[in-house]
Amino acid sequence: MRPRLRVLVTAGPTREHLDPVRYLSNESSGRMGFELAAAAKRAGHAVTLVAGPVDLPTPRGVVRLDVVSARELLAVTRRAFRDADALLMCAAVADWRPLRRRTGKWRKEAVRQEVAKIELVRNPDILATLAARKGRRLVVGFALETGAGEVRARRKLARKRADYVVLNDAAVLGAARTTVTVLGRDGSRRRLADVTKRAAAEAIVALLTRGAPDSR
Repeated sequence: MRPRLRVLVTAGPTREHLDPVRYLSNESSGRMGFELAAAAKRAGHAVTLVAGPVDLPTPRGVVRLDVVSARELLAVTRRAFRDADALLMCAAVADWRPLRRRTGKWRKEAVRQEVAKIELVRNPDILATLAARKGRRLVVGFALETGAGEVRARRKLARKRADYVVLNDAAVLGAARTTVTVLGRDGSRRRLADVTKRAAAEAIVALLTRGAPDSR
C-alpha cells in the first residue's frame, strides 16, 4: 500500500499592487497547480493548496488557502510546509513588487511628465527559502523558460536545492495541453510531450512515492 503523504501545492500568479486598483502580475491561470492538487488527492494523499488569485474551483477533498502577493504566499506556504512531507511549488511568483504601494488611486493628473517611473524591489525567493530547510522532504520546482531553457532550468535546480524542476515554456499559459521536461538533481531527464495537464500532473505526483533522487 502506498504511503499517505501530506502534500503542499502552490498554484496561480501573485499580484503586486501599485495602488488599490492596479497591480503587476502574469498570465498564469493556476490550472497546472490545481491539477497537481487534484492528482495528489486522487493518489490518496492529504493535500493543502495555496492559491494565488484565480477563478478555479477547489478540487474535492483539498484544503485551500488563498493569497494575493508573493510575501503572503511565502508566509502561508512557510507555515503549511512545517507539517508537509512534500512541496510542489507550481505558483508563478512575481519576481518584483513596487517599492511603494500608494494608498489612493494613482492619477495621471498628478504627474506632469509624459513618462512615469515605477521603482521595483525584488520579491523573496520562495522556492529557495523553503528548499534550504527541506531536510528529507521532497521539493519540486517549476521553471517557465524560453530559448535555452533547459540550461537555465538545470542551474535553477542546483541553485535552489530542489529535487526536481519541471520545465515548460510560455505556450502552456492558459492552454489545455502542455509539454514539460522533468529534470532531476541526479541528472535524470523525462519529457512529456503534448499531454493534458491532468496527465502531466499525474506523472509529477508519481515522483512523490519515489522519494528524492540520489545526486551522487
